[in-house]
Amino acid sequence: MTDFTLDDLINCYRTGIFPMSDARDDDYLFLVDPPIRGVLPLDAFHVSSRLARTVRQDMYTIRIDTAFTQIIELCAEEAQNRTSTWISHSIQALYQALFARGLAHSVEVWDGETLLGGLYGVSIGGAFFGESMVSRARDVSKIALVHLVARLKAGGFTLLDCQFQTDHLRQFGVVEMPKAEYLEKLAAAIDLKTDFYDLPRTASGQMVMSLLK
Repeated sequence: MTDFTLDDLINCYRTGIFPMSDARDDDYLFLVDPPIRGVLPLDAFHVSSRLARTVRQDMYTIRIDTAFTQIIELCAEEAQNRTSTWISHSIQALYQALFARGLAHSVEVWDGETLLGGLYGVSIGGAFFGESMVSRARDVSKIALVHLVARLKAGGFTLLDCQFQTDHLRQFGVVEMPKAEYLEKLAAAIDLKTDFYDLPRTASGQMVMSLLK
């Protein structure tokens, strides 16, 4: 599929479908509609005691929506465990257009002026669709995820869609949800009024962890 618009993308998310591609330079994208969905329950999000200590220490600076394009490009880079990416240039352009509309966000982890990683995703109503995360130092993507979940809880979100269950996400309490159940939760979330910025952008690790109790 090459003739795919921003409105097409928004409609896909509203109905539980998301796009992927086979390579960075592949302009063709295909739509994914999994029969089983990975979901992180916001009220049952698990943070290990070690990670909780790390978050509270505020070793790094967390920024929101200041380097959206850089986060996508970091996520798309080759890594030790993979040599290709589903984030094509065409898909990146669509997400950047979503960001311009206020429908996509990044949570970034910085060491001074060095971007160490983070995550990005799509936000529609009370649903947040986590797209990709990246680390260039220990625990960076985990720290970003903890900050994201606190922000979603503070802002009134009810659904954090992580697409698939993975070993990395299992430690946080990800569950697998049949499509019919997922679509019910999506329908209940999609038209909610929420505020991604209800939590201050400068929220400390201590504040974040207090929201996750």
